[in-house]
Amino acid sequence: MTNDVNELLEKVKKLENGGKLDLSSDEDLSIGIMNLISIEEHLFFTAEKTKKERYYEILREVREMRKELLAKIVKDYEGEIWCISKHLLAGSMRLIEVGTKMLGKGDNKEAQGMFDKAYKLYSLFWGLNLKVIDKKSLPKIDDTNINFLKDDKKISKIIFKSSIFDTLGNLVTKAINCCRE
Repeated sequence: MTNDVNELLEKVKKLENGGKLDLSSDEDLSIGIMNLISIEEHLFFTAEKTKKERYYEILREVREMRKELLAKIVKDYEGEIWCISKHLLAGSMRLIEVGTKMLGKGDNKEAQGMFDKAYKLYSLFWGLNLKVIDKKSLPKIDDTNINFLKDDKKISKIIFKSSIFDTLGNLVTKAINCCRE
């Protein structure tokens, strides 16, 4: 796994040195896109609760704006990368919101768990869209990196010994400076 992280770090350094990696604006844009996704959800629920069609009209406009902005970051349309990217941002945003509410209730441990999961999803979003990961860098799924926990001869849970989230989290934490002005 260390070699995978080092390889990813090298790819990022090459991008940085070539002047092609400026995440300060893209990170802000991704947070804006998260909020647009959230606005879409709220407009849907408001439309349904009030039965007023004007909220669907606004939703349509917000969706078009979100699509236009997401296209500035998501350049790869292979398979379902577009939808995966949108849902990674949406999932990250929701987990941040849940974590923030837990903090407000004083449940710091649960909040930290939500924040960790949100960061993992956000890291995966960037790993996919910066093209610093490919199929070769994903952990291979075989008996050497999976533990099966058995309960009464049934597999009750699968635990991966290494995780793409760990790899990408290290990459985002160590290599990508999103606060560059």
